[in-house]
Amino acid sequence: MTNVLLTGASRGIGAACAEALQSQNLVGTSSADGDLADPATPRRLWDRALERLGGRIDVLVNNAGVFEAAPIDLAHDEWVGQWERTIRINLTASAELCRLAVLHFREHGGGRIVNVASRAAYRGDSPAHWHYAASKAGMVGMTKSIARGFARENILAFAVCPGFTMTGMADDYLASRGGDKLLADIPLGRVATPDEVASAVRYLALEAPPSMTGAVIDINGASYVR
Repeated sequence: MTNVLLTGASRGIGAACAEALQSQNLVGTSSADGDLADPATPRRLWDRALERLGGRIDVLVNNAGVFEAAPIDLAHDEWVGQWERTIRINLTASAELCRLAVLHFREHGGGRIVNVASRAAYRGDSPAHWHYAASKAGMVGMTKSIARGFARENILAFAVCPGFTMTGMADDYLASRGGDKLLADIPLGRVATPDEVASAVRYLALEAPPSMTGAVIDINGASYVR
């Protein structure tokens, strides 16, 4: 059995990941366990998970995140505040957990990190979501840096980059961007399902060969092909 810490496990992609990983020793966290906008939360989540899992974590899945608009015509302080909140939750909290994981894995012969990023990391996003795209691009860069820096210690890092996924976060955005018109930009003709993303997360967390470390898997219906 593999000991897994999964953040953002209560809904959408996170809930599907929790189901896909339910055969393992899984600790899934949600906002009820702490607000990732609070700098004290990542360490607290890690320590609690470590205690629940008997002192050993084998896999970290960073899935928690926010997708909140910040139109450029907001008041300056409000725009900056929204930027900093998104970066704090989506990137900095994930970075803290990655650091704790790497330090822990070094003492236990290795481990795996799977970061759930976004198509926006490569393609960008709407004018009201610069901060979201930047946070996810940061996750990809962080993942690759961890993979390159720690592979010799059997510490593996992967990322998944979904496009639009039919979750609670995506529904309102799809509607606001024109629904069917937006779908026309996806050659597959539909958005991804949480189960599809979760299947990739599970594979990377449990089965992907070590030589895949540093890989980023796209799940976007060919709407962005690198």
